[in-house]
Amino acid sequence: MIKRILQDKLVHSAKKYPIVTLTGPRQSGKTTLVKAAFPGKEYISLEDPDTLDFALNDPRGFLNQYPHGAIFDEIQRVPLLFSYLQTIVDKKQKNGLFILTGSQQFLLLEKITQSLSGRTSLFRLLPFSAEELQNSNIAVKKVDDSLYKGFYPRVHHHNINPRDWYPDYTATYIERDVRSIKNIGNLSLFHKFVKLCAARSGHLVNLSELGNVCGINHNTARSWLSVLEASYIIFLLQPHHVNFNKRLIKSPKLYFYDTGLLCSILNIRDPKSIIYSPQRGQIFETFIVSEIVKYFANRGEAGEIYFWRDKTGHEIDCVIEHNQDLIPVEIKAGETVVSDYFKNLDYWLDLSKISGQSYVIYGGDKKQARNRCTILPWNMVAKIFG
Repeated sequence: MIKRILQDKLVHSAKKYPIVTLTGPRQSGKTTLVKAAFPGKEYISLEDPDTLDFALNDPRGFLNQYPHGAIFDEIQRVPLLFSYLQTIVDKKQKNGLFILTGSQQFLLLEKITQSLSGRTSLFRLLPFSAEELQNSNIAVKKVDDSLYKGFYPRVHHHNINPRDWYPDYTATYIERDVRSIKNIGNLSLFHKFVKLCAARSGHLVNLSELGNVCGINHNTARSWLSVLEASYIIFLLQPHHVNFNKRLIKSPKLYFYDTGLLCSILNIRDPKSIIYSPQRGQIFETFIVSEIVKYFANRGEAGEIYFWRDKTGHEIDCVIEHNQDLIPVEIKAGETVVSDYFKNLDYWLDLSKISGQSYVIYGGDKKQARNRCTILPWNMVAKIFG
């Protein structure tokens, strides 16, 4: 098994809180991780029909079966349990009692805020990071192979062809999870919406355009974006708030969490097709930004990650607030470093008067040190942080 970076953080947190909650997309490895981190805990899946029925109809009797705590998988399927858990942990005053997992972040956050605030630590487990694969010596060596294969654990553990696995994942997600989050009547129209979002990964969100192309109104487009966020299919990167006396773009940018899923939805059939795809740049950018998001998630941190763009078109792909520093990062899919890679970084550094380190992450394989900038290969994103 590939050890997840987050494991030690989960174990440590269980010594400080009565409940540890782990969220993340389906098939990201949550069950495997909590079983490895807490081998002494009894595991209960609320996906099992009989178990689900017991918990729904007799929550108190259900919880009485586990006086020493347990792992409850997909806890969001029985929202009533949260209030009962609050009563139990307040009475017992013992840390590390319950481990909860779930794949619908907004519902979990709502219930935690209502019932478990101050009683649980909350973590996100995303698909593998390139760092985790490298730590286990199974990293994919070529950038386009890596983009195509993606990072969901099952694809790597069982060496499944991405062309087979991701369409099944997408179909299951649309048929099952979407309906459990929101009553979407026209699934074929929602599927079209997902494809439109995939074509715009790495782009500014334009709800009116998404709605017009898909044939839905602005509010429906916003609602459907929230559904995709709730299931960890996409995330929105917000613009950085420091304007340096410049008028800034205020719309967020849309990204998919996983490039394997993204390539599948874009109907990219093999790694070679990425090379010639007009969307290669945005797929590569999606990968790098998601790797930065994973870096923080794997360490139990939210991460302050933004992009910066002014009204004249100057843009920094990623601005990271880390240890009271601002770290600008430019992302370039090309394998050869050219002077144009530094144009926006130089502009931003001169404008901001910040003297710290900046980075270019590119599709090549050589690390270089330049004036005011470090150039990192695509598979060394974690080196931004030391």
